[in-house]
Amino acid sequence: MEKRTLGRTGLSIAPLVFGGNVFGWTADEKTSFDLLDAFVGAGFNAIDTADAYSTWAPGNTGGESEGIIGRWLKNSGRSRDEVVLLTKVGSEMGPGRKGLSARWIAQAVEDSLKRLQTDYIDVYLSHWPDPETPYEETLEAYAKLLAQGKVRHIGASNLNAAQMREALDVAAQNDLPRYDVLQPEYNLYDRASFDGALRNLCIAEDIGVITYFSLAKGFLSGKYRSHRDLEGSARGGGVGQYLDGRGMRILGALDEVAAETGNTQAEIALAWVMARRGVTAPIASATTLSQLKNLTNAATVILSDQASRLLNEASE
Repeated sequence: MEKRTLGRTGLSIAPLVFGGNVFGWTADEKTSFDLLDAFVGAGFNAIDTADAYSTWAPGNTGGESEGIIGRWLKNSGRSRDEVVLLTKVGSEMGPGRKGLSARWIAQAVEDSLKRLQTDYIDVYLSHWPDPETPYEETLEAYAKLLAQGKVRHIGASNLNAAQMREALDVAAQNDLPRYDVLQPEYNLYDRASFDGALRNLCIAEDIGVITYFSLAKGFLSGKYRSHRDLEGSARGGGVGQYLDGRGMRILGALDEVAAETGNTQAEIALAWVMARRGVTAPIASATTLSQLKNLTNAATVILSDQASRLLNEASE
């Protein structure tokens, strides 16, 4: 499998990143271990998580996903350099435990390292913009972590083009490390926030791009086609927004390409993201081994020009 270089980081990653948001939520520890074994065993190497995964699940307080990944890494027998670990800081973890202040970053990174059972994080990302903290303070905090070897590279999630431009300028003006990785929301349905100025900036500045919600919370798998299909689903609340005319057009295009190629809708939707200019790799999650196989197959799918046009037109 051909790996891709993640922007200026020099990190080599396979063209699909496993989304660890499901660990400790819709995938228990044993299932998570099995999924991670299969994912890495298939030649993939990058795993994405965050300190706040999965605070939204009843009974969870955050750190569940990192903890599972850390225990898997310890018990798997694999060397640390076989995997690229990405985690994030900034989301709400309790009173006084959020944002991108130097104080909180210094504490949060230690907590993440302990849960992950490692002495370094490959890519540490600012999860959300923090209007209360200047970029300079945040980047200075990251500079210390980089110097200490606790973090190898830094990035950001959910910044728009203007915010990313400002963060890059602050880094340059103050001789501070810059964000070399971006995690935007991007898929066949949600294109507007990345296509255009933000993508152009990332290409111009050689910023690695790892997209999240790459299957639109599961909608692009074709599993959900009516509100009735959402009943009993843990993701039901987030998928309903896609059940409109545009969403149905996109599913129709995916169905057409699937019928012609024999690939699943999920494989096609992920292959479309993988082929987009400026994207290094999409993030996708699975809770069963059959789902995981469906995702990893996407790395071998090459869309024809006709299929790409059909998908592009349906999603415009």
